[in-house]
Amino acid sequence: MTDKAQSVQHFLDLANRDGRGKFKIYIGMSAGVGKTYRMLQEAHAMLRNGINVQIGYIETHNRAETQALVEGVPFIPRKQVFYKGKMLEEMDLSAILLLNPDWVIVDELAHTNIPGSKNEKRWQDVTALLYAGINVISAINIQHIESINQEVKSITGIEVTERIPDSVLLMADEVVNIDLTADELITRLKEGKIYDKSKVETALKNFFQADKILQLRELALKEVTTQVERKVVTEIPRSLQLRHESFLACISTNDEIARKVIRKTARLAAYYHATWYVLYVQTPSESVSKINLATQRHLINNLKLATELGGEVIQAQDVNVAQVIIDTALAKEVTTICIGKPHISLFRIILRTNIFNQLLKTLTSNDIDLIILS
Repeated sequence: MTDKAQSVQHFLDLANRDGRGKFKIYIGMSAGVGKTYRMLQEAHAMLRNGINVQIGYIETHNRAETQALVEGVPFIPRKQVFYKGKMLEEMDLSAILLLNPDWVIVDELAHTNIPGSKNEKRWQDVTALLYAGINVISAINIQHIESINQEVKSITGIEVTERIPDSVLLMADEVVNIDLTADELITRLKEGKIYDKSKVETALKNFFQADKILQLRELALKEVTTQVERKVVTEIPRSLQLRHESFLACISTNDEIARKVIRKTARLAAYYHATWYVLYVQTPSESVSKINLATQRHLINNLKLATELGGEVIQAQDVNVAQVIIDTALAKEVTTICIGKPHISLFRIILRTNIFNQLLKTLTSNDIDLIILS
C-alpha cells in the first residue's frame, strides 16, 4: 500500500469508529448551483431550533445572496498562516475541536491545505472533527470526486487537481444533490450571481455551455443515486426494500420472434429504467454444424441489435433450456422474464413434460414475473 493510500485508510478508519459525528454532504454539478447557500439556510434553521451550529469555513465567492445568509450564524475565526511572503487564511481545526459545537459547516471539502498544516487535505480535517464526535455539513462539486475525474476532463477539457477519494463519500450519512437545469444555471451566471460580470462571457464560452452542464448534471444525479442505493442496501432490511426491476429476454434462432422479444423487452427496460439481458441457449440441434448460414447470420444480427439497444448478451450451450433460464434469472437477480409466443407444437411438448411446471414453480417461489410477448 502506498503512503497516500495508507493516509487515506488511516482517516477512514478513524471516522468509522463508534461515536463519530454525523456527516452530510451537498453535491452539485458545478459552481453556482447553491450548495453553500443551502448549507447556510440549514444552519439558520438549526439555530431557530436551539441547535449549536457554527461556521468552521465558508466560501461565499462574494455572492450577495450567500453573503447575506452568513449574518447571524456563529463564526469560528480562521487562523492566519504566513506562506511564501503572503498572509493566508485557513480553517482553524484546533479551535473547532476546542469549541466542540454540535454541528459545524465546512465548505470546499476538496480544498488542499496550506503546506505545514496538520493535515494535507480539508477532508482529513473533517474526518478528525467526525472522530471527535462533531457533526459536519460539507459541500463538493462533482468534478472533485476521484473516480469521475477523467469523465469530467473529457466533458470540460479541464483536469481538476483538487480531488477527494470516493471512499470519503462512503463516510457520509447523507448525500444531497443540489440541482438546477442548464438554463437556470446559465441565467444565474448572466445575472452575475456566480461570477463577477467581467468573467461571464469567458465562462459562457468555456465551462458554462448547455451540453457540458447537462452531462455534468447527469454525473451528479448518478452519483447521488448510487449513494442512496447503497444506503438502502445497508440500512433497510432486504424484505422491506423496493425491487429494482431487471428483465431477461429469452430468444431462440427464430429470427422474427427474437427481434420482437428484444425490442419489446428493451422498451420495458427503458420505461422502468432497468437493466436487461438477452439469453440465447444453443441446444445440440442448433450447433454450428447443424443450422444453416442464414439462421446463424440472423442470430448474430439479433444479438448485435440487443447490444445496440443496451442489453447485455448471455450465451450458453445446454440441452435443458428451462434450467438455464432459471439459473440465469437467479444469478442476475432478474424480476421479469420475457419470452416469445410459442408455436402450437411447443405447447404440445411443454404439456408432455414437466419443464414448464418446473419453470413456473421456481419463478413463483422467487417472485419472478413471466411475460409471453405476442
